[in-house]
Amino acid sequence: MTQAGPFFVGVDVGTGSARAALVDETGSILSESTHATTTFRSDADARIFEQSTDQIWSCISSAVREVTKNVDASQVNGIGFDATCSLAVTDQEGRPIEVTPDGGFGVGKERNVILWADHRAEQEAKEINQTGSMVLNYVGKTMSLEMEIPKVLWLKRHMPASTFASCMFFDLPDYLTFRATGNKARSNCSLVCKCSYVPPGVDGSELGWQPDFFKKIGLEDMVANDFEQLGGIPGRNGIVLTAGQPVGTGLSAQAAKDLGLAQGTPVGSGLIDAYAGWVGTVAAPSTNGPASKETDLLASQHRLAAIAGTSTCHCVQSPEGILVDGVWGPYKHAVFPGLWMNEGGQSSTGQLIDFIIDTHPASAKLTALAKERDQSVFVVLESILREEATRMGAPTLSHLTKHLTIYPDLHGNRSPLADSTMRGLFSGLKLDRGLVDLATRYYATLEAIALQTRQIVEAMNQKGHKIEALYMSGGHVKNRTFMQLMADTLKMPVQLPFSHSASVVAGSAILARYAHDVQQTLAGSTLATQRAAEEASYAHRDHLWELMVKMTKPGTFVFPEQKDNIDRLLDAKYKVFLEAIDTQRRWRAIVDEAV
Repeated sequence: MTQAGPFFVGVDVGTGSARAALVDETGSILSESTHATTTFRSDADARIFEQSTDQIWSCISSAVREVTKNVDASQVNGIGFDATCSLAVTDQEGRPIEVTPDGGFGVGKERNVILWADHRAEQEAKEINQTGSMVLNYVGKTMSLEMEIPKVLWLKRHMPASTFASCMFFDLPDYLTFRATGNKARSNCSLVCKCSYVPPGVDGSELGWQPDFFKKIGLEDMVANDFEQLGGIPGRNGIVLTAGQPVGTGLSAQAAKDLGLAQGTPVGSGLIDAYAGWVGTVAAPSTNGPASKETDLLASQHRLAAIAGTSTCHCVQSPEGILVDGVWGPYKHAVFPGLWMNEGGQSSTGQLIDFIIDTHPASAKLTALAKERDQSVFVVLESILREEATRMGAPTLSHLTKHLTIYPDLHGNRSPLADSTMRGLFSGLKLDRGLVDLATRYYATLEAIALQTRQIVEAMNQKGHKIEALYMSGGHVKNRTFMQLMADTLKMPVQLPFSHSASVVAGSAILARYAHDVQQTLAGSTLATQRAAEEASYAHRDHLWELMVKMTKPGTFVFPEQKDNIDRLLDAKYKVFLEAIDTQRRWRAIVDEAV
């Protein structure tokens, strides 16, 4: 039976999957589909993480067809995309150019995406951070090796010159809107957050791109061709759009065929997945707590969105740009025109939890017990912790780990240290291979993630942010014990979304609705010039927030427990956490001086 619309499709490409959701005008998700994507690794280099745009698009196409199979294509009024901040490389016709050193960098080969987690560009990032460029002021003064320009520079140094000259470089969300429309328009979000673009008018920036910076780091060829390979200069040979603005003339004939939708369906300018999570989270009313009455756009400055999965991103908006050392941004126009975003982050959270569990000697025993009880391993771990707390007479679970410290940066530190050389640290380990030991290590890992989140929030607020609540999304939300620990550690409310898994893809669906609504005001024309795009972005700014309020389902707050014993203990553990940073750096310096 065909359902009546209108409908909107959100597409979310995460680290390991592509997901589509069909959404109605109220934001209710009517159907979902997820397909696993492939990540290629290298036996010779553990830093390498690569993907394929063709394989990603195939997964998207299958997912979109599945969620729309019971609706008429004419009833789908828009589609929006988000994706990880990974570097997609094609030739001028959009054919993939391989980025792996194992493959010879050939045209038309499969592995043409350098995943966000790829750390091959460590040397390039180090050199960029020595330039002193004003660009660095807008990435927390330290550019991450996970950003796109260090990766582009790495490719220039390793690709044949003729191959490099033929490349187009996209942050993955922009590649998806290009694949969908054939239009090379870029998003402010991708350019500002990941591509060393400083919007015109910010800190003396004239072109958006900084010619002196690119020349200094060895990418002078970008300057010579007016940054064509990165999307061009806005108003000259390129166009830059804010979140959700309609791209070109909508879906191309080929993309419409791939997706099973109508040609010309509006396509919203995309967002990096974390920012789509912000869109799908921070406007939520609540089922409890005073924040349910805050509905205006500027209320968002008090709400830090934490989008948690393999890693965690912490996004907050502000009326003015706030520079926070070690925290990315401030990024102007990243979502809303004229407003600024900062982004903190932890490179490994969900991945870290899995690692701690999977590498413990009792991991197989835990898996077997979970299967026997027909429960998740996390439910089993919590039951083990509760039983041990009762046996030991511990007033809280944190008292079980009072002398067990884990410092969590096994994959380097993104924020607020911006130090990729940081590594994990364990203190208080015993000769214990049992399930209780595994459970306490697991809980200490949750504690470490929460303590580092406190460090990030404090760094932001000390510089002028006014964060009063954490708005969570992602898999961690299912773990109520973790969420209570987060609220207790931060000493602020934590909002849990209506659906732990829907916030990001729902954010992209909101962009789809916005693209349709803006397109309706254009009387058949398109945003074909930079001036038209900028005028439209400000004219419709409030409408995007209105859609966020209308289409975001109410969440529920977890409040800090007002218990002196847990406050004192977590404050003490936070001091230990901070000392672990200084200790690790001091130890490294001692050894480095010796060798």
